[in-house]
Amino acid sequence: MKVKLTRDELKRQYDSLARFERYLPILELKKKQLQMEIIHQEELLEKKRKEEENKLKDILSWIGLCENLEVDIRSWILPQEKIYGTKNIAGIEISYLEELEFSIPKYDLFLMPLWLDYAIKVLQDWIRLREEIRDLEKIISILREELRITSQRVNLFEKVKIPEAEEAIRIIKIYLGDQMANQIARAKIAKKKLEEEEALL
Repeated sequence: MKVKLTRDELKRQYDSLARFERYLPILELKKKQLQMEIIHQEELLEKKRKEEENKLKDILSWIGLCENLEVDIRSWILPQEKIYGTKNIAGIEISYLEELEFSIPKYDLFLMPLWLDYAIKVLQDWIRLREEIRDLEKIISILREELRITSQRVNLFEKVKIPEAEEAIRIIKIYLGDQMANQIARAKIAKKKLEEEEALL
C-alpha cells in the first residue's frame, strides 16, 4: 500500500476511516434484514408448496370428470391478466404478483353439471398458487443476490478498507512524528551552535 506521507493525506485517511466506520453498521443492518427476509420468504414458499401439493391431490381425484364436458374450460382457468405491485425490502424495490385476473365463465347452467363452478374455482386457485410460488422463487433469488453483494461489501469494509485506512494513518503518524523529532533535534543543535558562537564572541 503506497500512501503520501503528508498532513493532507493524514486528514484524507481519517475522513475515509470515519466514512467507512459510519457506513459499515448500515451495511451490517441491511445484511441482517436480508437474511431475515430470505428466511421469511422461504417459510412462505414452503407453506405455499404444501398448499399447492394438497390442492393438486384433491384436483387429481376428480379432474377426469372434466374430460366428458362439452366445453373446453381452459379459457376460464388460464389467467387473462397478471397485476404486479412493488414493495421495498431492505432498501430494494421488488416487484411481486399482486393478483391474477381470470375471465368470467359463461355457459348454460341447465346444460352443465352443478359442480362445474366449484371445479373452475379450485383450478383457478391452483393456478394462482403456482404463480405465487414462481413469484416467491424469483423474489428469493433477487434477495439472495442482494445478500451476496451486501456480504461482499461488509467484508470489503471490515477486512480491507478499514484496516488499510488504519494502517495508512499509523504509517503517516510515525513518519510525521519522526519528521517533527528530527526538526526539534536540528533546532536544538542549531541553538547550541549559536550559543557556542555567541560565547566565543
